[in-house]
Amino acid sequence: MGVPAFFRWLSRKYASIIVHCVEEKGKECNGVRIPVDTTKPNPNEVEFDNLYLDMNGIIHPCTHPEDKPAPKNEDEMMVAIFEYIDRLFNIVRPRRVLYMAIDGVAPRAKMNQQRSRRFRASKEGVELTEEKARIREEVIQRGGYLPPEEIKERFDSNCITPGTEFMDNLAQCLRYYVADRLSNDPGWKNVTVLLSDASVPGEGEHKIMDYIRRQRAQPNHDPNTHHCLCGADADLIMLGLATHEPNFTIIREEFKPNKPRPCALCGQMGHEIKDCQGAAREKQGEHDEFADTMPVSEQEFIFIRLCVLREYLARELTMASLPFPFDFERSVDDWVFMCFFVGNDFLPHLPSLEIREGAIDRLVNIYKDVVHKTGGYLTENGYVNLERVELIMQAVGVAEDNIFKKRKEDDVSFLQLHTGIIKQRGPAYMTTGQFAPQALGRRDRPEAVQNARHQAYDMRMQHNKVRQVVYIRHGVTVQLWEDGWKQRYYKTKFDVDVEDEDFRKKVVKSYVEGLCWVLRYYYQGCASWKWYFPFHYAPFASDFKDIKGMFTDFEKDTKPFKPLEQLMGVFPAASGNFLPPTWRSLMSSPDSPIIDFYPDDFAIDLNGKKYAWQGVALLPFVDERRLRAALADVYSDLTPEEVRRNSLGSDVMFLGKSHPLFDFIHELYRTESHEVTINSNQTVLGNSFKDPHFADGFVFKAVLLSGAKMPNKVLKPGDWEKGNREPWRPQLGFNQHRQQAHLDQSGFLVNSVIQAVMYLDGATQAGAQRMVSRKTWGKNLQEASFVHLGYDGDFCLETATEETQVLQLSFVYI
Repeated sequence: MGVPAFFRWLSRKYASIIVHCVEEKGKECNGVRIPVDTTKPNPNEVEFDNLYLDMNGIIHPCTHPEDKPAPKNEDEMMVAIFEYIDRLFNIVRPRRVLYMAIDGVAPRAKMNQQRSRRFRASKEGVELTEEKARIREEVIQRGGYLPPEEIKERFDSNCITPGTEFMDNLAQCLRYYVADRLSNDPGWKNVTVLLSDASVPGEGEHKIMDYIRRQRAQPNHDPNTHHCLCGADADLIMLGLATHEPNFTIIREEFKPNKPRPCALCGQMGHEIKDCQGAAREKQGEHDEFADTMPVSEQEFIFIRLCVLREYLARELTMASLPFPFDFERSVDDWVFMCFFVGNDFLPHLPSLEIREGAIDRLVNIYKDVVHKTGGYLTENGYVNLERVELIMQAVGVAEDNIFKKRKEDDVSFLQLHTGIIKQRGPAYMTTGQFAPQALGRRDRPEAVQNARHQAYDMRMQHNKVRQVVYIRHGVTVQLWEDGWKQRYYKTKFDVDVEDEDFRKKVVKSYVEGLCWVLRYYYQGCASWKWYFPFHYAPFASDFKDIKGMFTDFEKDTKPFKPLEQLMGVFPAASGNFLPPTWRSLMSSPDSPIIDFYPDDFAIDLNGKKYAWQGVALLPFVDERRLRAALADVYSDLTPEEVRRNSLGSDVMFLGKSHPLFDFIHELYRTESHEVTINSNQTVLGNSFKDPHFADGFVFKAVLLSGAKMPNKVLKPGDWEKGNREPWRPQLGFNQHRQQAHLDQSGFLVNSVIQAVMYLDGATQAGAQRMVSRKTWGKNLQEASFVHLGYDGDFCLETATEETQVLQLSFVYI
């Protein structure tokens, strides 16, 4: 989901939804590794039935990790992926189903975001190479030392896209991995394994949701199935709520910001490439035993309990005196829908709604006020009531002008408090140098005036610096906090006058279609494979007028792209090596009829954001008809292998020999050609699998199923208190009464069971670690600045002394 701040906001507001995963580790005896016995009860004191893996969230960190050395080759990448899955299986220990879903060809609405990401990755790679060459030359000219450049092929993460050889190899490796675990690991023996590889259309998480929806619609579905979904995307929380399954948990890596990374030029810690001085490498350890190693710590996992989030939402969304019966499940669906306005993978967020500014809370408050007038809920089973949505949008539109002005005031206040541009006290700007104010009665003579014109210029530039920074934040020409902001916005972003009512209605109509498409996608599946929002920017909330008749339905029977067609739609020319030669030439040849789809460079509009990766990549949209017409001339050039990779596949179901259904399915499909034999001794059976089919127009009900038992309440009165400034820590495991062991102060001091990550004034990380070992920075650890990392990502200062120079310090007790 396109809301980077969503999880942080959610975990801060609803803190008790998070628990730390309890993980057993394998042991080693006499040089023999003893794996964890996953047949034993789950140490988290909860039993899960089904584990779903959104595989792209595993593939990326295993193939190009940010916090440890990258794998040397593709074989090491595959091993890293297997080990990651093993670790998740060990933590969750599913008893019924393991579903592994890799992103296949995505709907066109998603392809635009994929295209933006891949073009950005290519652009940033080129820029990094150029920057390294430039800084290397500068450092060497200054007499600095840099290690020789390593000549190795850079891993292009764009290969993690359906249709590439890499994804085809991954699918084959995962088949053998599953076969091995089903044959040799007792914890897997009764588990049904489903693999949906990149040849199966659909995003991974939505293939999983489609599976869950179709299973829920079966008469024999257990309404108390405990689901666990692995993935870091914020939309998984929305998707989990949309299932209305009472027992739904998400597992993800714990987010730890500000991880130290080595300089991309010299490989040393403690500075970024732009600050590299080419200093001699510091000795790592007494005997340099830690040379060429990065400090890594194993990533921990957390559970997000959606049943607890439902408790929070029940308290927040329950409304009295409604003119219609209150239905909590319907209000949850409305909450999910309103979250789409602050960002998602398919639509740009509304200009006036920023999650960091409390946009979701604002929407909820407006919703609770307006819903008394709407006569009912905004959504039902994934379908939107536009007449009621318009009332919400108009209420937001009334507040837009004040929202923009408040945003500008907050930015100026932030700069005043956290930069040297404006002092916290005193006038906003103080002249310096020869024009600086002099104290009364000063006995010495003021400085003589020199080059007054140059000094005056500097004064004007300094005075305008705050204004310039705020302009950069919100757009130099748009200035949403000043009158006429709507006219400037449409002129700057769309190059049309605000008086052009037809154009504004066109943008609003497309956005309304998008809202209907996204909600349908979350609750019913893909309504149209070809629909997409054809603009880079969203309209204002106040523009949502007379929207009731703007949408009827989507075009029926649309089809997804084929894998190689999608590659042509999302890849920059720099990644053309993953495509057949004649297809590749369409990206770079001056005579190509679609050469305009592949610009070498493009603008990025910050659009009110602070960092380039948050901005809008102004890429041309791909015209599907022109793309298909150009590809028609090169389809005949595909080899048989490329034709196979360009075809659409289906899920595969694997059963081990000991599974109760093994003999039945083996006999049922014994003579069928689609049976897949994984190993020669017939201990694992693999068959193509298709979810139950439903008639056109069938609507999956977004309700609690009959027989569902609600989990025991978790929240206590203290969980509703606000303003608690104490650092919050997730509890360990699902049992809130679990007893935790602690080391006393002297214990961890004497035994040095501390890992410190420090940033000191003028000190490298290695230097800081030496200072810790020598204890030269304080009489003992208690005198240090203990700055621990709160779960929300903020550094919280507990105690400090005037003597210490420690700026940020985080201790991990091991």
